[in-house]
Amino acid sequence: MASILFEPVRINGLKLENRILRSATWEGMADDEGRVTPQLTQLMCRLAEGGVGAIVTGHIYVDPRGQASPRQLGIHTDGHVEGLSEMTEAVHRSGGRIVAQLAHAGLWADPSATGAPALAPSRMDGVGKAPQQTMGDADVQAVIEAFVRGAERAAAVGFDGIQLHAAHGYLLSQFLSPYFNRRTDRYGGTLENRTRIHREITAAARARLGAKFPILIKMNGRDCLEGGLQTAEAAEAALSMAEGGLDAIEVSGGTGLSGRKNPIRTGIREKADEAYFRDAAEAVKAKVSIPVILVGGIRSFSVAEDIVACGSADLVSMSRPLIREPDLVRRWRDGDRRRAACRSDSRCFVPARSGEGLRCVRTSGPPDSDHSGFSSR
Repeated sequence: MASILFEPVRINGLKLENRILRSATWEGMADDEGRVTPQLTQLMCRLAEGGVGAIVTGHIYVDPRGQASPRQLGIHTDGHVEGLSEMTEAVHRSGGRIVAQLAHAGLWADPSATGAPALAPSRMDGVGKAPQQTMGDADVQAVIEAFVRGAERAAAVGFDGIQLHAAHGYLLSQFLSPYFNRRTDRYGGTLENRTRIHREITAAARARLGAKFPILIKMNGRDCLEGGLQTAEAAEAALSMAEGGLDAIEVSGGTGLSGRKNPIRTGIREKADEAYFRDAAEAVKAKVSIPVILVGGIRSFSVAEDIVACGSADLVSMSRPLIREPDLVRRWRDGDRRRAACRSDSRCFVPARSGEGLRCVRTSGPPDSDHSGFSSR
């Protein structure tokens, strides 16, 4: 029987053949300058061939001071263009669609990579990896322009859309969160002020890229942090940003300070453990008229299908399951609807941190099978 998950959907000018996305996942497969490698292109092609409606790249830093990790992809110079173009062309030849997630780490920038103090909406001693610099207005404007230039390059090299990374405590998430944002100027205080940078990036990108180019955002439905962004305010923020010209919102949650309150890294053993940000997605969807995407702990076909069928979200996205099984969506589409084989232990990121690149360290393939596969959320 046909499933609503395999019905097409549009995000502005982008038509997707199904409602399952690969959520942004840091691959650790760029070179030391943030350029595309054959290893990364191969992974993207395997995901495209595996049937996902669209791939969202791992977070791509738009400015050198916003780099979070070694071997993270960059888009801040024309020297990145050739490799990015080759990657998007390869994905399209493989029948896929690919969206560039644009990011800035803010106070979580890696000092060994950036060689500079971390930029932050508000200085927070004891937080982050490096000495911090509170952003002045000129710094904010420079970051806005860096995002917009990144968006222009993404469109020029063939990406099918962009996604602004405003989740997980990175810079745009820091501006949104009352925990991280203690500013008293026009970018702090009220929710309208804390969403101003997001609206200004969206408006400037829209002016340069045109009415039909898809602009998405990934945001926290809650910070899972005392004093942080909570679900009711996140839904209001989503409305404000949607009215600023966004085309879709992916709802996630948690920050690097959330600790045990963050459900992302926990084991997911049964259906009741899955879709742990579903209530946040429902709160956002009740406010906005654009497509809402839910990520977080989805492992079962029936759970994913119910999320869309019941109207909790318009699409679902996954990360960790598609590291172990890049062809999971095709498997489900072809009728094998057993649960994803992912054990949700996040050991897949160990080889990425050691320089080998993201991979599942356990036996790959669906449950009770010996199918091989590159098997991330």
